[in-house]
Amino acid sequence: MNKPPRRAEASPELRLEDAPMSDIIAALAGGRVTATALTKAYLARIAAYDRGGPALNSVRALNPDALANAAKLDDVKPSAKRPLAGVPILIKDNIATSDQQPTTAGSLALEGARAKRDATVVKLLRKAGAVILGKANLTEFANIIAIEMPSGYSSLGGQVKNPFVPSLLGEHGIPVVDPGGSSSGSAVSVAAGLCAASVGTETSGSLLHPASRNGIVTVKPTVGLISRAGIMPIAHSQDTAGPMTRTVWDAAMLLNVLAAGDPRDPITERLRRPVDYTADLTRDALKGARIGVPSDPADPLNDCYYGKLPPDGTKLMADAITVLQDLGAVIVRSSMPTRGWIAGPGVNMAVLNRNPLSRNKGNPGGAPIVFLYELKHGLNLYLKEWATNTGIKTMADIIAFNAANAKEALRFGQDLFLAADLTRGDLSEREYKSARAMDLLAARTHGMDAYMVNHKLDAVLFPGATGAAIAAKAGYPSVMVPSGFVSGADGKETPDYPLGLTFAGRAWSEHKLLRLAYAYEQASQMRKPPPGLPALAQI
Repeated sequence: MNKPPRRAEASPELRLEDAPMSDIIAALAGGRVTATALTKAYLARIAAYDRGGPALNSVRALNPDALANAAKLDDVKPSAKRPLAGVPILIKDNIATSDQQPTTAGSLALEGARAKRDATVVKLLRKAGAVILGKANLTEFANIIAIEMPSGYSSLGGQVKNPFVPSLLGEHGIPVVDPGGSSSGSAVSVAAGLCAASVGTETSGSLLHPASRNGIVTVKPTVGLISRAGIMPIAHSQDTAGPMTRTVWDAAMLLNVLAAGDPRDPITERLRRPVDYTADLTRDALKGARIGVPSDPADPLNDCYYGKLPPDGTKLMADAITVLQDLGAVIVRSSMPTRGWIAGPGVNMAVLNRNPLSRNKGNPGGAPIVFLYELKHGLNLYLKEWATNTGIKTMADIIAFNAANAKEALRFGQDLFLAADLTRGDLSEREYKSARAMDLLAARTHGMDAYMVNHKLDAVLFPGATGAAIAAKAGYPSVMVPSGFVSGADGKETPDYPLGLTFAGRAWSEHKLLRLAYAYEQASQMRKPPPGLPALAQI
């Protein structure tokens, strides 16, 4: 296990509000702190800032066994065999655990539902010695239940708040600055120093968007690098878990644990990975790297990734590109010509918007065909093969429960579930097969592959999570790193909140992307913790 460079400002005390996981591991290895002390300290921060204070609401439920599990690890030091021994980690509440913790996806219909066994990612975390601190809140069912459901809202867990702007709420109590995509609780908990690291999931943007909005690092891996077994699905062709951390080095360390073959998920048979993702993370990794910027000043109408940024976002990305150039990167500016394909032809379907709080209620909204067809198939399989301690056995059961408990369960409706339930659920439909083929043609063949091969690129640079869809449809990896702060949302003035940048690449290029992101991170040092969440006590 490689050692990260020691930070100049590092001190003997652990500042949990801002401490990288690597510092926590070093403290555990050096005997300066125990797993029990760490777990108690994080639980205290959750009580003070997630339950009390700004009430961030990022943790849906705590693991009642967390302290007991930590105590068993007090005499175990992190090692090559157990690199995370004693490290408290939160996992998103759509990832199965076989302990006392329910796995609910934030749904009232699944309140109390447990799992027959641990998801593979949870097994790997436990094997590495991690303390599972609890389940992170999320957008209900990973944001596939209703059109225009706010990011971070679930009927069971309530609304997650952005820790940089926790008190600014708009109409219906929805945050003006949202906490990002469906892994919002996982991201907020890391940004606010409520855990050493977390694990989230993404189908399209649900790791990248909350990482960008909360100023943290994430890796959205190649589909097939991390097992999906035991993760409540949206669409198996795009679903993946991924690490959420405060530094690139930490993300690489966690990816070392999570990236593994799994007979329960045959797609991992084609997995390709280095022995150690932390190897060769150096400050000079950008020297000579060819970075594509899909923003051609000569083609402004086709500038869909950079052209609609607000002025402060435009300046932030210009400054980031200057940093890359100063580090020796070759910037290749050229528009990505297939954006029009990403939304068609034949990949979206109209769904009647039944969201009672939407201004567009009664009008059709668009939804990806692949998501809706794979959703019914995958969710029904999960409920059959993984769920226990619940009478809910199918998607139809969830719909019926929600309808019978509409006041509590359907604040934003369930129009996407209703549409998905009209499919056969066996993925035999011609329109599904066509949509999936078109997604791959557009995003992979004519999209990322053509763009990167034609320009001989090492990575493509996107502002925030704007490149999430094209990489996700292709099944390709992305690495998000903080790049600065912007302000303003929905026409309102706001305090500053983070914006990240994404390095995206072709399949199995996670190590290269991590190297590029690390070099940028070390040169720019743009991550800052949220204000107003100070240390409670030194440990």
